[in-house]
Amino acid sequence: MQAEKRQAWWILGMNTFAFTVCFAAWMLNGVLITFFVDNGIHSWGPSEMGWLIGIPVLTGAIFRLPLGIATDKYGGRIVFGLLLLFSAIPMFLVSYCNSYWEFFAAGLGFGFAGTGFAIGIAYTSVWFPKHQQGTALGIFGAGNAGAALTSLGAPQVLNWLTDNGQNLEGWRHLPKIYAAMLVITGVLYLLTTTKRLPPGSATKTLLERLQPLKSMRVWRFGLYYFFVFGGFVALAQWLVPYYVNAYATTVALAGALAACNSLPSGVIRAAGGWMSDVFGARTVMYWVLGTSLACCVLLIVPQMDIRSRGSGVMAKAAGRIVGVTEGEIVVEAKTGQQRMYELKLKEGVLVTAEEREKGLLVLPRSMSWQESVVDVGQEVKKKELLARGVTQIFFQANIWVFTVLSLILGAVMGIGMAAVYKHIPDYFPADVGVVGGIVGVLGGLGGFICPVIFGYLLKSTGLWTSCWMFLAILVTVCLAWMHIVIQRMLRAKAPDLAHQIE
Repeated sequence: MQAEKRQAWWILGMNTFAFTVCFAAWMLNGVLITFFVDNGIHSWGPSEMGWLIGIPVLTGAIFRLPLGIATDKYGGRIVFGLLLLFSAIPMFLVSYCNSYWEFFAAGLGFGFAGTGFAIGIAYTSVWFPKHQQGTALGIFGAGNAGAALTSLGAPQVLNWLTDNGQNLEGWRHLPKIYAAMLVITGVLYLLTTTKRLPPGSATKTLLERLQPLKSMRVWRFGLYYFFVFGGFVALAQWLVPYYVNAYATTVALAGALAACNSLPSGVIRAAGGWMSDVFGARTVMYWVLGTSLACCVLLIVPQMDIRSRGSGVMAKAAGRIVGVTEGEIVVEAKTGQQRMYELKLKEGVLVTAEEREKGLLVLPRSMSWQESVVDVGQEVKKKELLARGVTQIFFQANIWVFTVLSLILGAVMGIGMAAVYKHIPDYFPADVGVVGGIVGVLGGLGGFICPVIFGYLLKSTGLWTSCWMFLAILVTVCLAWMHIVIQRMLRAKAPDLAHQIE
């Protein structure tokens, strides 16, 4: 018994290690494509960058289901081991790519590394009892930290390989390093793991394996995962060009800051599994989606320094202007009576140059004043404008505040990933590979679709913060659907209790 427990934890460790390497390789284009554009090696636009960043994720998404099924049938050892070795081939070929379509095709190839998640979920679940699966799957999911390793490490390695930009062709060694990592991990995996299948899995037909896909619950879980995992994958890559363009950072610093989003997500996912075991996945998902919505809404507001029309001053009666100063306007009526209108003066400077560059301005600043639009001797009518109002608003969208919010978002996304997958063994204990595969497919599709949408939104609006608008809408849909379903279940099982709660 003790030997089997030790073996289970060893398998979990190897699965987590292999998944970390796969995830790091899967996310490579986020750094590599940004490096190309930033250094003028290729002149691709936002939408083209979005496609190249997203295309490996597409492959990893589409093939999660068939490889999840293959894992249930043949076992995780052989499927995961062969995946690692196969993914190394197109990764190695990236170093010889020159054109857009060559990078596109190579990305389709090494994107297979992203299917490692479906394999690892199915293979891990057969080694642990139901009451430990949330924790075990959460620990396995910590392999998401591979995204942070690429965001943080790949820019530094690129600087070293290219002599800090002096020899740009040195980038070609980076894919070879990643290919070597995949090969070494694949060999170690095959040598140190053991075959195990779910009970009764070998006798199931393909149609029997796909039977759970008729359940709407599977697709609802898939939508949650589209946000928590797809959004995480998209941001792990998109934040690198985001920082470079929106905050004028170097690629290396952008990678380090982007890692602040992806690293907590990977590490805290293990805690998310434990929380789901203790508090229940449903409760955890409410907290995750609510916090995510708050973060996305706060991140929507872009950097701005704008002037707009504010509250002005209008004539209360007809007359002639007899005096105009910076602080007041005097209007004389036909009866000879004079009326004075006080103007609000501009008081100092809203933001100093030093504050713009080095200050930490968390909240927006605003200032308003009034400026005369009339001259002495001018006749004015009742309710005619005498002085226009001017309002100036400055919002720094401070890089450190932005990073903290993205860190919080990444952390709760990691918890959410574990909570979603905690549902699967509870509702579909004999079909973890298939259900985990399709949920993983939908999550992976989110990782592919989101960067493409981000690119088109950026192109059409000119705002880097448009990505947060999309994510805010997406998480709102998730939260609303979950709440509606839970209320419906509550009414069905305990209508009297539901009425009392309402």
